[in-house]
Amino acid sequence: MSFDRIVKLLLIFVPVAIIADLAGADPILLFVVAALGIIPLADLIGEATEELAHHTGPKIGGLLNATLGNAAELIITIFAIREGLLDLVKASIVGSIIGNLLLVMGLSLLLGGLKHGLQKFDSRTAGLNATLLILAVCALAIPSLFDAAILTNKAAELGLSEGVALVMIILYALSVLYSFTHAHPESEAHGAVTRESAHVARWSVRTSLIILTVATVGIVLLSEALVGAVEHVTETFGLSEFFIGIIIIPLVGNIAEHLVAVQVALKNKMELSLAVSLGSSLQVALFVAPVLVFISLIMGGETLLLVFSGFELIALIATALVAALIALDGESNWLEGAMLLAVYIMLALAFFYLPSAGGTVPHP
Repeated sequence: MSFDRIVKLLLIFVPVAIIADLAGADPILLFVVAALGIIPLADLIGEATEELAHHTGPKIGGLLNATLGNAAELIITIFAIREGLLDLVKASIVGSIIGNLLLVMGLSLLLGGLKHGLQKFDSRTAGLNATLLILAVCALAIPSLFDAAILTNKAAELGLSEGVALVMIILYALSVLYSFTHAHPESEAHGAVTRESAHVARWSVRTSLIILTVATVGIVLLSEALVGAVEHVTETFGLSEFFIGIIIIPLVGNIAEHLVAVQVALKNKMELSLAVSLGSSLQVALFVAPVLVFISLIMGGETLLLVFSGFELIALIATALVAALIALDGESNWLEGAMLLAVYIMLALAFFYLPSAGGTVPHP
């Protein structure tokens, strides 16, 4: 049975999760079925966006993918902000970045290298994305590092996060513009179409828009149920919000896209595989994270600040450096993939044993 068919079969959990939510089912059961239901809906959003891209052309299609590439995770985090779970939101930002760079890229390099040996890709595109990645991590680190000096000035804290967020969004827009105008002819720009599919559109524009709308509404409903059950899950299993945010939420929102990266690596198309892993990480760091700052302002309540714990910063910096070093030479092998996976497993273990963040996680 193909991967796409398995994902589509998970659609059965969408009505199950909605019914369970309406019936007031056990929160743990609701969390599981909601998470399983979000996976195929996120896949449908990606598929519908690609179909629209076939009709609109590469430039508009790339913009659509750059905007909707992490729609599922963005929706989940918006509901988490509404519930005041800001630690969960920040952990999911970190988790998405390290998940794409360590887990997804690691699996792609490992399995692709085992099958094809030494694999090559365009070092110019990879080098540019690696540079952007390190810059994005530096941008995320700046408010955290300076927070200790302005901790008593809430206006300064907010102003710093807002200013950094605005610069990051502008930089992301410039990177998307550059990818449209200076893309290497054989490389996939970050934020471009991330699936390998036929160049003939299978759905009409109307069908694509309907599926996109329905899938988005479904994710909204299931995200509300998922976030509502988080507190019960953390209490029942003794998990911290950090672990759920760093490991579980990114997997739920992006697993379909993750597996696509591995599939194309197995077909020896590392350009496309790296476009998924590096591109998605850049989108989260330079677009999703700063946008969430302004969304939290609009929603009222406690504002999301780009202030991460020391543990999260260490994870981000280590991940960015290791991934950048591997991507810079334009070549990859299975050992490099194994190294990335090893770092991911060690970080996952560390965050699994990390206690809840209620005053126990120091800021730098």
